[in-house]
Amino acid sequence: MKQRKILKSIMLLSLMFLFSTFAGCHKKNKNQQEEHLTFQNEKEKIVVGANQTEKYLNLINGKNIAIVANNTSVIFKDSQDHPYKHLIDSLLSINIKIKRLFTPEHGLRGAVDAGEEINNGIDEKTGIPIVSLYGDNNNHGNGNKPSKEQLKDIDLILFDIQDVGVRFYTYLSTLHYIMEAAAENGIPVIVLDRPNPNGNYIDGPVLQSEFKSFVGLHPVPIVYGMTIGEYAKMINGEKWLNNGVQCDLTVIPLKNYTHESSYSLPLRPSPNLPNDKSINLYPSLCLFEGTNVSCGRGTEMQFQIFGSPDLPSDLYKFTFTPQPNFGSKKPKNMGQECHGLDLSKTKNLNSINFSWLIDAYHNTSEKNKFFREKSFNLLAGTDKLKEQIEDGLNFNDIKASWQKDLDSFKKIRQKYLLYP
Repeated sequence: MKQRKILKSIMLLSLMFLFSTFAGCHKKNKNQQEEHLTFQNEKEKIVVGANQTEKYLNLINGKNIAIVANNTSVIFKDSQDHPYKHLIDSLLSINIKIKRLFTPEHGLRGAVDAGEEINNGIDEKTGIPIVSLYGDNNNHGNGNKPSKEQLKDIDLILFDIQDVGVRFYTYLSTLHYIMEAAAENGIPVIVLDRPNPNGNYIDGPVLQSEFKSFVGLHPVPIVYGMTIGEYAKMINGEKWLNNGVQCDLTVIPLKNYTHESSYSLPLRPSPNLPNDKSINLYPSLCLFEGTNVSCGRGTEMQFQIFGSPDLPSDLYKFTFTPQPNFGSKKPKNMGQECHGLDLSKTKNLNSINFSWLIDAYHNTSEKNKFFREKSFNLLAGTDKLKEQIEDGLNFNDIKASWQKDLDSFKKIRQKYLLYP
């Protein structure tokens, strides 16, 4: 009897040992799997061009450089307290010689209203001279580029600005004029590439040459599906600069990026694009800028809502009243109650949707005041879209009309892609 009890105890202890060993191994395997997943996620994390200093420091060290930058020009850090550091501050800390700063629309800190002129000056933080490419150098579509005098002591230009992948977003025009000035003065340009949050599709009418302006200089659709680095290669390769000049261009590419990659912008790229939803809706809603309909400037829901005092309240039940705020000192329809739609909860788009625009035109009480013809056509890149809407064409018919031009553009685009 005593021997049986001893045997039972031994068997029980053996089973407990086996169970604890199995549990420990399982836990270890689970931890190893979690570590592996963490490593995989870290390995696949998108790395912007600016963070890859090993690829460009040797190109700029010991040279007098100019930087084209705004508030998005940052190097990301692995720190919750200090998640990023501005490119300018990072380079100054290692004694890179920054002679001049060039700033686009909205300024170096990204806080100036759309369309508001920015004057040359001095950066208060660093003491470096600032040259505005949207103000003192603005020749209303004929300039917006650095002068020979402003480039006389510059050995190289570093371009690092977050784009949103839409033709009428003016950072593309700034890129064009920087490349043009650099080519004319024999100065190399390095573009530090960043992801395109609208990089997964191509859509919209292709710009016609007679509608070139600072909100569209090139024969591309509204959404072109390229990073700013790829776009720079296209500008150069297609000889779109003045007199067909080409600049000495280097692109520091992204790591772990494809055109299907989702990317949430960690910093607001301009005052009136406050979040991912506004960036996603921007290609579809920005043409309202060429009408009497507000896109939510003067509210905290810019490019997520639209409305006008002239839209019927029984069909457009959402209301808002634009007031001066950050990024919009004098918003359209200021102080007037606007009837419209709230699109902030809609599903993300993978193509342009002009149905809201078409419906608004047909429902407005003031059709003759709806379009601001010049600005609308410049944004559209053509006068055909306005005519098609006025003639009553539905969205599918309008969309079909630009497919041939899109197919031609896709062949051009393909030559300059850096990512699958």
